[in-house]
Amino acid sequence: MAHQERVISAGQQQALEINKVVRNTYTLLAMTLLASALAAGFAMVTNAPPLHFIVVLGGYFGLLFLTNALRNSAWGILSVFALTAFMGYTLGPLLSYYMAAFSNGSQLVMTAFGGTAAIFLGLSAYVMTTRKNFSFMGGFLFAGILVAFLAGLGALVFGIPGLSLAVSVMFILLMSGLILYQTSEIVHGGETNYIMATVTLYVALFNLFTSLLHLLGVFGGDD
Repeated sequence: MAHQERVISAGQQQALEINKVVRNTYTLLAMTLLASALAAGFAMVTNAPPLHFIVVLGGYFGLLFLTNALRNSAWGILSVFALTAFMGYTLGPLLSYYMAAFSNGSQLVMTAFGGTAAIFLGLSAYVMTTRKNFSFMGGFLFAGILVAFLAGLGALVFGIPGLSLAVSVMFILLMSGLILYQTSEIVHGGETNYIMATVTLYVALFNLFTSLLHLLGVFGGDD
């Protein structure tokens, strides 16, 4: 009897910890998305020029490394905001381009935003309600993202439109899988650090949005 009580108590404690991670993750994610949107808006208002892709990659990976190093301290929260604000700032010139290059630019941006939100909410709700475990996807996602990242660099450096489109499709699929995987990790206690969970979900949303926007611009742009 005493053993059963200890097991039940441990299970209840784990459930409380998981709920805390879920609550903190989605609260911080909402705040970082707001910070990212404000940074993007600032870049658009000030007509900020696009940053060189080396600067973007250096800033992203540098802040990502810093956030990982500080993930167990309060400074990690500030690092998350620095990372997401930086990424939002880099998004500003891209949004300005779509607004100026296409007569339906605003519609394209809003459609990409709506599609991103729908995918995220749908996949998150699916994991939350079914409680399915998608931890088996970890290795596949890591390999797929690495391949897509290198292919994206190749498309950028060598200017291959067809490869660029393929990379966007790959990222939409991979980021959807990453949302399933990370949400599953949170729900099943595989991810206990809400700072890193927030970063992963933010990166998935960022890449999902930009990939959808790229495809919409190619196939739905009215220039």
